[in-house]
Amino acid sequence: MKRDFSGKTVVVTGACRGIGAGIAERFAQDGARLVMVSNAERVFETADKLQQQYGVEVLALQVDVTDEAQVQALYQQAAEKFGSIDVSIQNAGVITIDTFDQMPKADFDKILAVNTTGVWLCCREAAKYMVKQQSGSLINTSSGQGRQGFIYTPHYAASKMGVIGITQSLAQELAPWKITVNAFCPGIIESEMWDYNDRVWGEILSNEKKRYGKGELMAEWVEGIPLKRAGQPQDVAGLVAFLASEDARYITGQTINVDGGLIMS
Repeated sequence: MKRDFSGKTVVVTGACRGIGAGIAERFAQDGARLVMVSNAERVFETADKLQQQYGVEVLALQVDVTDEAQVQALYQQAAEKFGSIDVSIQNAGVITIDTFDQMPKADFDKILAVNTTGVWLCCREAAKYMVKQQSGSLINTSSGQGRQGFIYTPHYAASKMGVIGITQSLAQELAPWKITVNAFCPGIIESEMWDYNDRVWGEILSNEKKRYGKGELMAEWVEGIPLKRAGQPQDVAGLVAFLASEDARYITGQTINVDGGLIMS
């Protein structure tokens, strides 16, 4: 279902590939003014493609979402260019996979910094503009691991469960200004991040059980999905567009699974 976001400014972090790029493309299709953010230079190439394909205004920025000053500058630049911050989608995320006895503390700290602190920083800065406007939508990316932790990724599970807590807390605090705050939990989505998940989880489990080759772990997990397929970025983007729309104006503090029924809670 096509929605109309013309005249609306939509910020998407982690926008250079995968789910983030899919979300950005959906809002481009729906006419939004886009602010595409990533810590990778690839974001400029992705932004150029969307601008040329859909003819929308796009501001691409290379930003480290764990850096407070950079995050503040991001929203300031967006507001100065487009005049408002209407929707902010906190999607930047990273993962590493390791056994608990081999996992470096630095990895644990990095995952929490990007996936949880980064979400909070972006919400805080975006909300400053939304409070002035008396309107806005904050949408945060959690994960299936926000519902149920998986093996070899305790730091990732903790970071994504933290996103749900941030979402629920901010939804209550920002409600007086008509700002909605929601989250979503993607399951197995075909993307470069899942390519990494499949390879590294498969390697660790193969060492223990001698039964996984390339792609076999993902195939086994997909078999456990009631809809019997992995998701696509577009599957996630459709939900995000709904949560950002007027049709969702009475929905806040919620976390919605987008996983084909893999986790039902």
